[in-house]
Amino acid sequence: MAGTAEDLKVLGTKQSMFTQRVVWALKLKGVEYEFIEEDLVHKSSLLLALNPVHKKVPVLVHDGKPIAESKIILEYLDETWKERPLLPEDPRERANVRFWAAFIDDKLMEASKKAFVSTGDDRAKAMESTMEGLKLLEQELQGKKYFSGDEGIGYFDIVAGWIAYWLQFIEEIGGFKVMESTKFPCLDAWIKNFLQVPSVKQSLPSPDELRNVFGAIRMAMQMK
Repeated sequence: MAGTAEDLKVLGTKQSMFTQRVVWALKLKGVEYEFIEEDLVHKSSLLLALNPVHKKVPVLVHDGKPIAESKIILEYLDETWKERPLLPEDPRERANVRFWAAFIDDKLMEASKKAFVSTGDDRAKAMESTMEGLKLLEQELQGKKYFSGDEGIGYFDIVAGWIAYWLQFIEEIGGFKVMESTKFPCLDAWIKNFLQVPSVKQSLPSPDELRNVFGAIRMAMQMK
């Protein structure tokens, strides 16, 4: 089943780590699509119509029907385009990957967000929680090039992809440090390998773009 730009669209922003998950998956699978850049300050009527519940990107539109939420979109893509599978075939392995994906978004990402927005003891606790999460991922990577194995990146790596690139700018603008190569050598090697994957490398936003995004978030927080 071949996808074309005429029947497949992605609404998102290049700077969004969640949008990039979808872009990476489509590129890995070799599926053509049309990218519609959204302005999240002035959200389009199209975005609001296609995702009226969360009003967020990314949204995948396939044959006129929308699918929202990045991890759900990844699974939809894997079930619709069987070429270059993202999830393992074995049910137990698939369940394990989904467990870690939920951990990354619900625990690790939330802890890093809290470190970004908080100060004092709250920041220290959030940093500790983030590093505990990174330690668990470090252990999961032992003996592997990618979370999905040595053959190439998969669903697990794609969901963790923000750690490889976005986290450094969250740290920089937030004024804290949790990802250290000496403490997490396997993660550090994974980051280097992940960022060299062509489907990832060619899609990344520039450092200045992300500094502007996180700087604007930081400034907005200080004005409250």
